[in-house]
Amino acid sequence: MEYHFFAMMSRMKYIERWALMRNSISENISEHSLEVSMIAHVLAVIGNKRFHKELNAEKAALIAIYHDATEIITGDMPTPIKYYNRDMIDAFKKIEDNAAGQLLSMLPDDIREEYESIFFATESEQYLWKLVKAADKISALIKCIEEGKAGNLEFTQAQQTIEESIHKLDLPEVNVFMTEFLPSYKKTLDELK
Repeated sequence: MEYHFFAMMSRMKYIERWALMRNSISENISEHSLEVSMIAHVLAVIGNKRFHKELNAEKAALIAIYHDATEIITGDMPTPIKYYNRDMIDAFKKIEDNAAGQLLSMLPDDIREEYESIFFATESEQYLWKLVKAADKISALIKCIEEGKAGNLEFTQAQQTIEESIHKLDLPEVNVFMTEFLPSYKKTLDELK
């Protein structure tokens, strides 16, 4: 029997992000997911080291790797459309859940159960999913910063909106990242050395 799950995952590199925006630097969901994974991992590590939590940092990274995988089927829905109103949010959640189910059905039965908690949040891992969502927003903010550094003003309003949404999360791990790590993204390579 053949299973198509990983062949489908390899198509993440073909799904471009920020479709409605003029980009100086293109970004696909494969690249984005790697960045979100690294950030989600460190957010969980910060939670453990600084706030004495018992978070599974590796699981946070794994959830983040696959957090946009459903876009292989749905495409990248622009944020203003996806979050237009409660009806759109609910409808798109159903579409994403259906797409996740389709992707999971491409795995053998004995392996599928290991992936279900990567695509669907369990009660015990709700906080990890919040950290992944925060990492997703931070990655979007980083994109805005990078575009601004390239002289592209197209992302100015998005940057302000995303910064506000990150502050509203009120997660201590995120506050640490924003203070200790985010400022470096505004520096040049020479300044980082």
